[in-house]
Amino acid sequence: MDYCEWVIWTGACLRQPAKGIILQVALFITCYNDTLFPETGKAVVRVLERLGHTVVFPAGQTCCGQMHYNTGYQAEAMPLLERFVAQFKGSEAVVVPSSSCVAMMRDHYPKMAAHIGNADLTREVEALLPNVYEFSEFLTKRLGLEDVGAFYPHRVTYHASCHGLRNLGLGDGPLKLLKAVRGIDLVELQGLEECCGFGGTFAVKNAEVSSAMLADKTRAVLNTRAEACTACDNSCLMHIQGSLHRQRTGVHTVHLAEILASEAGGAA
Repeated sequence: MDYCEWVIWTGACLRQPAKGIILQVALFITCYNDTLFPETGKAVVRVLERLGHTVVFPAGQTCCGQMHYNTGYQAEAMPLLERFVAQFKGSEAVVVPSSSCVAMMRDHYPKMAAHIGNADLTREVEALLPNVYEFSEFLTKRLGLEDVGAFYPHRVTYHASCHGLRNLGLGDGPLKLLKAVRGIDLVELQGLEECCGFGGTFAVKNAEVSSAMLADKTRAVLNTRAEACTACDNSCLMHIQGSLHRQRTGVHTVHLAEILASEAGGAA
């Protein structure tokens, strides 16, 4: 069951708001998470609802267009930009559990709208983007939170994805959230700022370079003796998990949202 099916089946995003609610948050799950990592979307909803927010899920959402744009299909990415704006305009906040997708929006949406000379679309993009946040960014910068009531009794290391570190400037926000998790044994990752080698189609077009970068990252993860490696992007984690699995290390990867959604007495 993917994320969209889960929303329809449980009605999780349509519950009555909790007392003391702060915001109505629109969730952009991303096509990557919807297809491959639906548990991440569920975790985002659990965290936000635990904090007292209402989460809505615009059902007409699709892809941010990053894959098309970065591969040279920029004209094909335009309808996806237009759809995103149509689905999310007017939202108090849009939360996205992927820094690469948010980077695509902030870096390229204004240029794309301006390029086709659509003044209305340009205004709508400019009005919407200040309310679009990567998940950890929303917690730390929009809400000013570090402790979200999580419990995760495991040894964990954190990988800073390139888009979050360099494009969005997330800084130590994700680490602050992790440090506040009860029961966690958080270990620093050597070469934290170094790329894992994924980069979307980079891993396909430059396989040997990508593999060498991945080997360095995997070695660094194993040197921490962590049970799990976490990050803000499942694309990086999928790449790292592939190497960890092939080596039969027993170390797994888990999105930051899933750690923050874990509570004492619940399944970790």
